[in-house]
Amino acid sequence: MLTSAARMAPLVYRRYGGSLQVDLPSFDVLEEAVRIPETQWIATACPLEGLSCDPRFLSLMDTDGNGRIRVAEVRSAVEWAAKRLKDRKGADAGSPVLELDALTEEARPLRSAAETILRTLKAPDGARISLEQVRASDKALRETGQNGDGIVSPAHLPEPLRPLAVAIMASFPEVKNRAGEPGIDPAMLKRFREERAALFAHVEAKGAAFTLGEASLDTAKRIREVAPLLDTYFLQCRLVAAQPEAAASLRLRAERVEGALGDTAALGKAAGDLPIAPPEPAGVLEWARLLRGPAYEMLEAFRKDVAGPLTGDARRLTDPAWRELVAKADAVLAWQAKFDASPVQKMAATLPTVSDADLDAIEAACAADLALKPTLDAIVELERLVLYQQWLLMFANNFISMPNIYLPKRRALMEKGALILGGRKYTLSVLTTNRAAHAALTAQGTTCILYVQVAPKDGAPSYEVAVPVTRGRSTDLLVGKRGIFYDVDGKEHDATVTHVNRQPVSLWEAMTMPFTRMGTFITSKVESLASAGEKTFDTTLEKGYTQAVTAPPTPAAAPAPAAAAAPAPAAGGLGGLLAAGSIAAAALGSSFAFIVTQVKSLTLVDLISAATLIAIVVMAPAGLLGWLKLRRRNLALLLEGSGWALNDRLMLTPALSSLVTRRPKLPKGARVDRMDLVRPAMLKLRDEDDETEGLSGWARLGITLLILFVVLWQVRVPLLNAMCGARWLSPDTCATVLPSVVSNHEAPAAAPAAPPAGTK
Repeated sequence: MLTSAARMAPLVYRRYGGSLQVDLPSFDVLEEAVRIPETQWIATACPLEGLSCDPRFLSLMDTDGNGRIRVAEVRSAVEWAAKRLKDRKGADAGSPVLELDALTEEARPLRSAAETILRTLKAPDGARISLEQVRASDKALRETGQNGDGIVSPAHLPEPLRPLAVAIMASFPEVKNRAGEPGIDPAMLKRFREERAALFAHVEAKGAAFTLGEASLDTAKRIREVAPLLDTYFLQCRLVAAQPEAAASLRLRAERVEGALGDTAALGKAAGDLPIAPPEPAGVLEWARLLRGPAYEMLEAFRKDVAGPLTGDARRLTDPAWRELVAKADAVLAWQAKFDASPVQKMAATLPTVSDADLDAIEAACAADLALKPTLDAIVELERLVLYQQWLLMFANNFISMPNIYLPKRRALMEKGALILGGRKYTLSVLTTNRAAHAALTAQGTTCILYVQVAPKDGAPSYEVAVPVTRGRSTDLLVGKRGIFYDVDGKEHDATVTHVNRQPVSLWEAMTMPFTRMGTFITSKVESLASAGEKTFDTTLEKGYTQAVTAPPTPAAAPAPAAAAAPAPAAGGLGGLLAAGSIAAAALGSSFAFIVTQVKSLTLVDLISAATLIAIVVMAPAGLLGWLKLRRRNLALLLEGSGWALNDRLMLTPALSSLVTRRPKLPKGARVDRMDLVRPAMLKLRDEDDETEGLSGWARLGITLLILFVVLWQVRVPLLNAMCGARWLSPDTCATVLPSVVSNHEAPAAAPAAPPAGTK
């Protein structure tokens, strides 16, 4: 309920990086802000993974357990905490210590639980309780077997009852208490009593079922073993009784026997298809007429050990007598199957010794533990309230609003740490669980994104983070480049770049990117042409060598007439190669001469103007496009790829760009020595080894003078004009030299020659 003037104050919306966000400075404002429409929230859902806060807080917020926190769950959490906190100073400060006087009347059970904990822990201050104290008491109670769920571990039962509890637990599916220990509960005890009574009644009925003597179970198994053979025989007897000519069909035909001669497997199969004895219409099996088939020995043993003693007739077995044996065997096997299915049949020998008093004692221990449920539930709710006081306002400032992304002194909950790579520090990173999906989404934006695999040094599982790049050059970032990663706790881990979504990082990079692409294209083409030329050259040499080696010797011929023309050289071979090389060299020389002539006709001003014009034509559109891309950089895609649902864009402003990616300055008071210490060391080493490579000093001097001459030749006219204007040369010299230089310089632009005589 809103009672104070502060709670009635209107909501304030502030602008962060172009997005309008509600300001949440206190819990009272948060209580009002959760009522605004969902469309005005920055986020409407987020995953639990990747948030740097207490995992227990996140699990309590996720009431449906789907691994995501949504608007309704945030509203419910704020409403629940507001009903139990009348003083919100602790929530404003994010304190893990709860003042008991800050609780409302509705939170009376929580206050009682807190007072119980403080007395148990003998805390010196009974007016406040910390999250650490709540968790310590909960752990202590659970370790002593007090879990409030009625499930008691045998270790927390009196010594005489432990073997019985272990035996009962082994008979039923395992149940675990809140401490994660397997135990016994009232439901298990109730089922044990029922199964024990049922087993006792079943054992009493054993005598009525076991009518086949002392070895009834073994006898029943032997009857069931031969049942398929004897059931088939008596069925064949009924067939013969109904249709006597069917007896002939039950014998083997002569052609089948002849076809199986010499094939042991075929003979065995043929013998197995015969009846065990010739079927009798009267339904009687004469043991003496048993055929010596595959089951002969088993049936003989059955006659001696089972059929004869049980029926009193060792010479024959009738159909009614056989069916009576089968019925008795089925009764024995059914009794045994029910006995084996009883959960407590393993305790059959010790069941009579189990007393009801012991069972009552175990049940009383379970009831005593269950009586603690209200108190322990209150402790769980007390932990919830302390966690909400500590984290709820901060979570709202990373869900309803997201100012912490834009404020350099604060850290947003979705940040995983800072990356040090290539001499720069990248301060923003978010967890990615599916790089392919994340990269597919961020590729639609205009922000350069690094994907980095982080390998903790303590052996913990590695994970991958996405890092926006806002300064420097994206071309310096390559897959496989290594760095180090500092997580939010300050721990250092190894980091490796696994993927780059490349975009222009700065305006200068956007403007020079066409030249970079042209350079890459030209380099690749030159390399491919050089590679192709080498292959062609090698192929031509190999072909010429092969033709020269394999060509037959030319027979001696009469001298050709002097006037006869010389034969043309054969195509291919070394001569063809030299001719082709000469043509290529001539073409290259002509091209070079043409280029030199054209460049010679230009002045330095012309060259600078042409280069400037080309740069403007190429760089201006690229710069404009890059400027538009840099203005549209959006961090929302970075979060949406990690599972966030956002309503608004999180624009990457220039100020934020300098914070996200930066190159730290040198330490205060540090001095930079500009001297390169490598060159003196290399010169000393060269002098010691007396080793010189490359061009000599005279050659370098000659090349330098040649370049200087070419440059001066190009600027000779403006240079002479400047020297004459400054009167560095005498007037006579200027009058003599300057006209001839100008006329030579303008010779290519002279008037065309006069037309031939006779033309108009």
